[in-house]
Amino acid sequence: MGKYNKAEKSWMMYDWADSAYFLIITTAIFPIYYKEVADNAGIHSADSTAFLGYTISIATFILALLGPVLGTIADYKGMKGKFFTFFFLMGTLSTIALFFVPDNNWLLLLFIYTLTSLGARGANVFYDAYIVDVTTRERMDDISARGYALGYIGSSIPFIICIAIILFSQMKLIPLSVSTASRIAFLITAGWWLVFTIPLLKNVKQQYGVEREPRIVVSSFKRLGQTFKEIRQYRTVFLFLIAYFFYIDGVGTIISMSTAYGTDLGLSATDLILALLAVQIVAAPFSLLFGKLANRFGVKKMLYTGIGIYMVVCVYAMFLKTSVDFWILAMLVATSQGGIQALSRSFFAQMVPKEKSNEFFGFYTIFGRFAAVSGPFLVGFITQLTGSSALGVFSLIVLFAVGLVVLTFVPDVEKKETAEPEAKVVQ
Repeated sequence: MGKYNKAEKSWMMYDWADSAYFLIITTAIFPIYYKEVADNAGIHSADSTAFLGYTISIATFILALLGPVLGTIADYKGMKGKFFTFFFLMGTLSTIALFFVPDNNWLLLLFIYTLTSLGARGANVFYDAYIVDVTTRERMDDISARGYALGYIGSSIPFIICIAIILFSQMKLIPLSVSTASRIAFLITAGWWLVFTIPLLKNVKQQYGVEREPRIVVSSFKRLGQTFKEIRQYRTVFLFLIAYFFYIDGVGTIISMSTAYGTDLGLSATDLILALLAVQIVAAPFSLLFGKLANRFGVKKMLYTGIGIYMVVCVYAMFLKTSVDFWILAMLVATSQGGIQALSRSFFAQMVPKEKSNEFFGFYTIFGRFAAVSGPFLVGFITQLTGSSALGVFSLIVLFAVGLVVLTFVPDVEKKETAEPEAKVVQ
């Protein structure tokens, strides 16, 4: 990382820090632990999967409503760091609180999980917007992709530690129950997240913003309203957001509900966890590859590639029967999971005016989060309606298809420091 400055390195390290949360809490250990707690409480397997989907929908719906308003306020000079720190602390402290939830209280477990999700995803609104403060437009694809790659590598370390503790408890090699071992994993996640966020807090500062005004909240709503009035000037931005709304919906749903789906198929926790670890290892180099190929062939072509792979995943999910099938599916996801998210983030950052990056990343969040409401809800609804998790996952192919079509109407963005006319600042 010698060619990167301190701010760039510190920004990328936050992917290393918070990716542990999204792997261990969102994707792997928490869903499995939750399913066990719900099963012990007598909740039907398909119903508990649906309840998890509904919970994810509620958390993301709340954040979607708050995103643009918070982003507009954070665009005032000196505010971005305060909002980032608030949500970061909400996420880490509530993750610690998961440890103290009794292992027979599935409802309280979902409530605390909602707080962790709000904190983690809320912090990411301001973290993503920081990219305009730490690097140039020409370097954004590389920086964003490398951040995702570091995230996959970094999250694998606490994940391996957590897996080891859980497996040792299963084999009676340590005097801990599996339930306690799982809850210790939540503490490890919070600790990792806290420690490796320190570089960002120290070295990344808001460089762009608008001057503070009296009655900052009222002024923020006025600025937000002005942006809507001038929406024709941002046609490219909002056209991309519509495409993003659909395809990222499918991506996020597959990430957040993959282990619950595998559990419904009867796969063991060990098979699921090892497959997810392999995804982390494979996804890191593919994230870097997507970034390099984007510089050669263009961001849009690589986004098309990622969406196409996910459509194959949706079809293949219909035929999942064994752990080998799940492994094949996991490797397909690994090839594009990081790349499609990294390039979406950098592609959007290149479109927006730097002085209003928080406001626009608030819109980025609202489209992504409202998408994350509909995806899990769709899977939960179809699963309950048909009794088949496979059909629930297959239904996501519609979202990828619509996103792909809309994306074809989004023009490419030139990588130059001068802002395009339609991305001018409106004050």
